[in-house]
Formats: sequence, C-alpha cells, structure tokens
Amino acid sequence: MHLKNYTKEFKYNWQLAAPVMLGMLGHSFVSFVDNIMVGQLGTAELAAVSLGNSFMFIAMSLGIGFSTAITPLTAEADAEQNFEKGKSAFKHGLFLCTVLGVSLFLLVFFAKPLMYLMKQPEEVVAFAIPYLDLVAFSLIPLIIFQAFKQFSDGLSMTRYPMYATLLGNIANVILNYMLIFGKFGFPELGIVGAAYGTLLSRFIMVWHIWYLLKGKEKSKAFVTNIKLFVLDSLMIKKIINLGAPSAMQMFFEVAIFTAAIWLSGTLGKNPQAANQIALNLSSMTFMVAMGLSVTAMIRVGNQKGLQNYFELRRIAFSIFLFGIILAFSFAILFFSFNNYLPKIYVDYNDTKNLIDNTEVVKIASKLLIAAAIFQISDSLQVIVLGALRGLQDVKMPTLITFFSYWIIGFPICWFLGKEDTYGSFGIWLGLLAGLTTAAILLYIRFNYLTKKLILSNN
Repeated sequence: MHLKNYTKEFKYNWQLAAPVMLGMLGHSFVSFVDNIMVGQLGTAELAAVSLGNSFMFIAMSLGIGFSTAITPLTAEADAEQNFEKGKSAFKHGLFLCTVLGVSLFLLVFFAKPLMYLMKQPEEVVAFAIPYLDLVAFSLIPLIIFQAFKQFSDGLSMTRYPMYATLLGNIANVILNYMLIFGKFGFPELGIVGAAYGTLLSRFIMVWHIWYLLKGKEKSKAFVTNIKLFVLDSLMIKKIINLGAPSAMQMFFEVAIFTAAIWLSGTLGKNPQAANQIALNLSSMTFMVAMGLSVTAMIRVGNQKGLQNYFELRRIAFSIFLFGIILAFSFAILFFSFNNYLPKIYVDYNDTKNLIDNTEVVKIASKLLIAAAIFQISDSLQVIVLGALRGLQDVKMPTLITFFSYWIIGFPICWFLGKEDTYGSFGIWLGLLAGLTTAAILLYIRFNYLTKKLILSNN
C-alpha cells in the first residue's frame, strides 16, 4: 500500500494527539518542577521525592489505567450517536473512579511502613514520609479528573483536559515556589511544600475541567444532572471488565520502573537520584507516545462503532508510523545531549554537595544512553496498546505485558543491576528488554486481530 495512505492521516492524528500530549506532559511537568525545586535543597531530598513518588506512580497507574475504559466506550457511543450509552459510560466511570481514588489513597497511606523494610537510606525515608501523606491524598482529585479527561477524549474533545492540566501546572509552580522556599510571607516548608502544591493544583484541575465541559454544547448534557448513585450493574460490570485489565497493563509497566527506583536505592542515594533524573526525562517523551496511544484508542473506537475494519487498520498503522518517527527524534536528542540534560537538575554552585552532584550527573548521563535506545520500543508498545483498547481487547494484552516486564524484563534488571555487575545501567538494560518484548508481542496481537476482523466482515 502506498505510503501516502498513511501519511495523509498525520495531520488529523496530530490535532487529536497534541492536546493529549500537552496534558500528559503536564502531569510529568509537575514532577519535573518538583524535582528541580527540591533538587536545590539537596540530593537526599531529591531521592526522597523519588521514593515517595514511586508509591504514587503505582497507585496512579492503577487509577489512570482503569479510567481508560471510559474512552473507547464513549468513542463507540459517539460514532453511533447514542447519547444514553455515552452518558451511562461517563456516569458509571466517574462513580468507579471516585471509589478507586479513595481506595488508592488509603492503600498508599497505610503502605508507608514498607519504606523501612526496603533497605532505603534512612535520611531519605525521614523526608519521604511526611511528603507522601499529602501527595497520597491528591490521588482522589487526580483520579476523578482522569474520569472527566477520558470521557472528554472519547468525544474527541481532547483540548479541554489540556487546558485544565495547564492551569493546574501554573498553580503548582506558583504554590511550590511560595511553600518550598517560604516566599511572599508563606512558611518555608521544604519538601512538604512541594506536596501541598501538588495537592491543591489537582483540586483546581478537577474544578476547571468540569467548568469547561459544562460550558460546551456537545458535552454539557453529559456532565450536568448526573445521578451518581442511580447505577446499572451491567454498565458497572462492562467498565470493570475493560478497566481492570487496562489498570493491570499500566501497573505491570509502571511497577517495573518503580522496581528500578527501589533497586537503585539499594545502590545508594546518588544512583537513586540519577535514576530519578533519567526517569523524569524519559517519562516526558513517553507522554508524547501516550498522546498517540489515546488517539489510537479514540480513532479505533470510532471505526469499531462504524464496523469499518479496513479503515480501522489503515488509521492504526498511520498512528504507529507517526509514533516511530517521533520516537526516533527523541532517541537522537538523548544521544546528543546525554551529558548536558542531567545538569539541569543539580546545583553546581553548591560546594558542600559538589562531589555528590557530579556523581549523580555522571550516572544519569549514562542512563540516558539506555533511554535513547528504548525510545522506539517504549513508544510502539504504548501506542499499540491504545489501539487494542480501542478494539476493547484487554485480556490478552494484560498477559503480554505481565510476561514482557516481569518474566523477561525484571530478572534482567535484578541480575545486571547489582553493584558488582553493571549497577544502574544494568537495571536500565532490563527495562529495555521488557519494553522491546512488549512492543513486538502487542504488535503481533493487533495484526492478527485486525486481519481476522477484515476476513470475517467480507
């Protein structure tokens, strides 16, 4: 088939994906700002944010993964022009996300003593615990926001979650500045100030996205007069059947990156801080791929509603191609600037911590080489996963992600990540192996299913 059949979709794919990318980058930007501001306090504080956020990432992956069930159901209802079905998907999704947000907050809150059992540096744990108390509570508004976001994405209204996230980011930067460093008469709270900034900015995001969707003709009727406790067990079951495997897929991937944080912690505070820098930078490029993953979910969901499987496959392949081109660009960026990017995170004028900071930058620049290599497989696996969610195929991809990350990836992290082998770099080689396995197997799955749908439709 001619290349133009795929490239002609790039413009529309970009229009849908760009707001999602900016919104997702917004989530990363919150931790980027936290890391840079907290990094000025010292490497122990930076490692504490890393350790605290490692618990948060696991909880967030379950919440965000679960909420993705709302998008393909809304996209399918939108293509069929079925308002009742769309409103039901949103209402039940919002209810379940609220329950999940409260449950995850309690889970993280009571999991804190695990930090002492994980052989993490003691000064790091002392900073991390008060930080985590507040950030854990922010899971409730964050996952409620996700329900609104996934619904808005399903209606192809991808700009509004972006606006809400941008407002949340601006609020987070201002609140961080005032509360971490004690500016404009506010108390100097250090690392706890960063947690307050995150918590308050997430409440602002929920209010803003609701306000925006309430003001738009297409979405107003969906987000007003919600009888949240009048529930239909069939729709609840449908969302759980789609959401639970999606949550597990995201959990398996995020958990291996979290395991990398913990394994780095056993090597000491400097490898842990370096790991946090490389992770933060590569998570930003991952958010770009996540934008395309949501685009794949929306567009495949639409074509599924129209039962146009040949178009579905062509559109999906155009998104895969676009993702590979962008990932290749990021790989070049990481290769070219691997010695410079980590320097953004540390203060070279701090003579007291100069030896630590130099070591952190040295380790992080090496890790960025591994991050550059896995850009393509990381992008491809998440975009194909989005396309499979659009097809509402979630069970087999869950098994694939578990196999890739925990049967292939984690053992390699464990064996090569010891101090007497490759240390931090070995941990990242394990991540590379897991992501590459996932990308190949998920692609094979998508290829098989779409060919089967086309044949059965002829």
